[in-house]
Amino acid sequence: MPQRRDDDHNPAAGATGIIPDPVVRDWDFPRSPISALLLTRFAADHGVAAEVVLGGTGLTEPELEDPELSVDAHQELRIVRNLVEALPDVPGLGMLAGLRYHLTAYGILGFAFISSPAVRDGMAVALRYLELSFAFCIPRIRFDGEELRVELDASAIPADVREFLIARDLSAIHTIMVELLPAPIPVRRIELTLPEPPGSEALQEFFGVVPEFGAPLDVIILDPGFLDRPLPQANEHTLAMCEAQCRDLLAGRRERTGFAKQVRDHLLRPDGVRLGMDDVARKLHITARTLHRRLGAEGTSFQAVRDEVRSALAEGMLRDGALSVDDIAIRLGYAEAASFIHAFKRWTGTTPMSFARRRGA
Repeated sequence: MPQRRDDDHNPAAGATGIIPDPVVRDWDFPRSPISALLLTRFAADHGVAAEVVLGGTGLTEPELEDPELSVDAHQELRIVRNLVEALPDVPGLGMLAGLRYHLTAYGILGFAFISSPAVRDGMAVALRYLELSFAFCIPRIRFDGEELRVELDASAIPADVREFLIARDLSAIHTIMVELLPAPIPVRRIELTLPEPPGSEALQEFFGVVPEFGAPLDVIILDPGFLDRPLPQANEHTLAMCEAQCRDLLAGRRERTGFAKQVRDHLLRPDGVRLGMDDVARKLHITARTLHRRLGAEGTSFQAVRDEVRSALAEGMLRDGALSVDDIAIRLGYAEAASFIHAFKRWTGTTPMSFARRRGA
């Protein structure tokens, strides 16, 4: 996969000023135990014992009630696999499971969404901290003429659980939207790669439309005006606090080991953020190609690790308040402040000056 440069951005976002792509490469990130617990209880409601649905995960139901527990994505995939194997004849299994994913299940990320000024801001927050969700489909926002498209990329999901997870994630997204807004969701069409299930006409009552099955992509098509709908519980100060907690929680989950930790350690040294991948590879006595491959095996990239380091350093310097934005940009290895400002907004959803003002710098 090509590496993103600091000035890369989603063309749709650049052209319309809306929402950048999520900053994750795939679904393989540590997760809260809530989703695993929801699926376990969903299975129990359909007569499947916890021991069956948790088989092969090394997890027990009491452990899933510990909010400090971190669940590996592959453990949750095993739960899904067990559930699908145990209930092969339940129509719309993924859709039914998605109804369990209420906004409160997302913890601090859910509060951040609720506190956002409008739907577009809530979507931006959700994509910025997607690793705090339970998604396996990677959502991307696109404009196509007069349509707003929410595309769900399921290409990396194993084939045996892909159908369930597409349906679950779609259902969960719609469930959250319905809970957030009093007015009906302006869904124009839903196109799914899935085969048409029995009784698909019943889905109109839930979505407002009958999905089109056998499509080339999984996508929800909405009225673009949906982005401007104000959220009824918007609160700027609550949003700022929630985002700060999201960043802290995400940083804890992203604590690096292996080669990623070694890269991070080099980048944190004096002037380390100026190092390129070739420079770090030489310090580790390997080729840049080998470093790229080993970081990929750990689910990350050189640019992602460097962005994490730069973001953490930038926030620290902005809190300190001793340096100007221009000075911080130079110290982080940017040729000009504009590139740093663009990158910082991609990392945090706000400009350096707004970040500093919120913290009294």
